[in-house]
This record gives sequence, structure tokens and C-alpha cells, in this order.
Amino acid sequence: VQLQASGGGLVQAGGSLRLSCAASARTFSNYAVGWFRQALGKEREFVAIINMRGGSSYYGDSVKGRFTISRENAKNTVYLQMNSLKPEDTAVYYCAADPIYTKVASKRADYWGQGTLVTVSS
Repeated sequence: VQLQASGGGLVQAGGSLRLSCAASARTFSNYAVGWFRQALGKEREFVAIINMRGGSSYYGDSVKGRFTISRENAKNTVYLQMNSLKPEDTAVYYCAADPIYTKVASKRADYWGQGTLVTVSS
């Protein structure tokens, strides 16, 4: 499975961005997908995760209420809608996928995208 993350960019604090994670797998609906981020000098942080059919999602405390993860299995794509962005959201954002939900949740997914940079200016 190949994952392609896109949609990053420069945005002012309070603004919004939507990230996309496009997958090559024809059986993408069999994969849980998560978003993670890594700021300069920091460890990779969990952001959000969505289950195979999109009926269940979970968020990290720092983004809860501001970010929304969703998926369109017909398009092999998972999205991360980011609203009310803050400077501390600045990071490289990665998507990850695995048929086993708990592997994604614990950052042990087998498949990772290349990352997309989000920069939030104050």
C-alpha cells in the first residue's frame, strides 16, 4: 500500500486546512487510517484515527474539537479537516494505514505516507 499525503501549507492562526491521504490499495476499506504529526525536535504525536468503515474516530487531546477525520473509501482517501489552527499545530503531518486498528493507534502501522508540512503563523 502506498500513501500520499497532501494539502499542507502556510496558514494564519485561526485558519483552516484540509489534508488528504490517498491510498493505492484497492482494498483500502480494510485499513484503519491515522494521522500523526511531528514538530521539529519533538516526537511523533498521535492526531486522529478512523476505523475501516469510517463509523468510529478518535482524537488526540490537543486537537479534539478542532480537527475532524473522515474517509471516502470509494476514492481511497482519508481527510483531516483542521480548523481553528494554532501556531503549535505547526508540524509535518503523516498518514498511516494498517489492517489492524491497534497497530495504527500505537504508531506501529505498516504503511506510512511521506508527510506534508503544515505551518501556522501567529
